[in-house]
Amino acid sequence: MSRPESSADPQLAETFVEGDEVYSGVLLHVRRDVVRLPSGRTAVREYIRHPGAAVVVALFDDERVLLERQYRYPHARVMVELPAGKLDPGEPHLATAQRELREETGYVAREWRRLGAIHPSVAYTDELIEIYLARGLEQRGAKLDDDEFLETFKLPFGEALDWVAQGRITDAKSVAGLLWVRTFLLR
Repeated sequence: MSRPESSADPQLAETFVEGDEVYSGVLLHVRRDVVRLPSGRTAVREYIRHPGAAVVVALFDDERVLLERQYRYPHARVMVELPAGKLDPGEPHLATAQRELREETGYVAREWRRLGAIHPSVAYTDELIEIYLARGLEQRGAKLDDDEFLETFKLPFGEALDWVAQGRITDAKSVAGLLWVRTFLLR
């Protein structure tokens, strides 16, 4: 696994000196690197390498949004989220979005639009999530993985925004996707 690229700004850039992979898992890879700071001193940086992901804001013609309920083990609770998933090796973000929407929810979309990208936690992971809007939805049947259990439901878009404000939707990629659509598309 390669190390992250340094910033082009020499006053702020940290330069890789040496490093090791501390843990290599199915999804995540943990690294501990020594870097040279702009001051010349060294410091340790621990971070998680992640393959990247895509999230889908699937909007129906009646302005309802497609959401999922899924148990998330680290939080020991069911979370409400937009459809999303990690990239397979070599897979473009759009292909991931299209695959995950179909597999998790059974829907395919006629229209796809890339909205933007987020880094959900810049201090300890290199994960990049691209956000897509899907319209012209048609149900074709879900194909969940054997170890995947979730429920889908539709919610009026305005109510989904209320859920964000009330703290009922707290998943960062879902909050970002919903607010992106509200801010830049539904003015």
